[in-house]
Amino acid sequence: MKISAFWSNKGKRKKSRVRKSRKSKNRTLAKLPSFIRQLLDWTVIIGSVLLFLMILPNRFPGMELLGIAPNWLLIWVVAWSVNRTAWQGALAGIILGLLQDAMTSPHPTHALSLGFVGLITGMLQKQRFIQEDFISVALIVFGMAIFTETVFACQLSLVGDRNLEDIWIYYQKIALASAILSSLWAPVVYYPLNRWWRQVKWAERRVKN
Repeated sequence: MKISAFWSNKGKRKKSRVRKSRKSKNRTLAKLPSFIRQLLDWTVIIGSVLLFLMILPNRFPGMELLGIAPNWLLIWVVAWSVNRTAWQGALAGIILGLLQDAMTSPHPTHALSLGFVGLITGMLQKQRFIQEDFISVALIVFGMAIFTETVFACQLSLVGDRNLEDIWIYYQKIALASAILSSLWAPVVYYPLNRWWRQVKWAERRVKN
C-alpha cells in the first residue's frame, strides 16, 4: 500500500508540475502585446503550411505505403477545422487546395475536395458529433482521406480523357493507402498545432477579462 501511494503521489506531482508550466507559458503569452501575439500565430500558421507544402511531394523512408505518402495538407485542414466554424474550415481548405494546385496541376483541382473537408469537419464539431482527442481526429482524417480521393477520382472521370476502369482501380489503391498513412500521422500534426491554438485562445480570453 505504501509503494502504490508513493507512485500515485509522484504521478500527481508530475501532473501538477506540467499544469504549472503550461499556465506559466500561457501567462507569458497573455502578457505580450496583441499585435505580437497575432504575428506569432500567423507565423505558426503560415510556417506550418509552407512546411507541409515542401514535404508533400517527397517520399521519406518509412513514411510511404505503395508509393503513397500521407496527405499532409488534409491533416492540417482537419486540425484547423476541428475548433472552428464550418466556413472557416472551408476557406482554409480552398486556400490550401489552390496552393497544392499551384504545385501540381489545376485540373482537376484539390480546392474542391479540401474545401469540403474543412466544411464537413467544422459542421461535425459544431454539432458535437466528435471529441477533441487523438482517436477522433485520426478517424476523421481516415474518412476524409477516402472522401478526398473519391472527389478527385470523380473529377478525373468527368474530364473524360482517361479510361474509367483504370481511374477507379488506381483510386482504390490510393484511397486506402492515403487514409491509413494520413490517420496514423494525424496526431503528430494535430497535437502541437492544437496546443498552440489553445494557448492563443486562452491568452486572448485572459486579456479580454
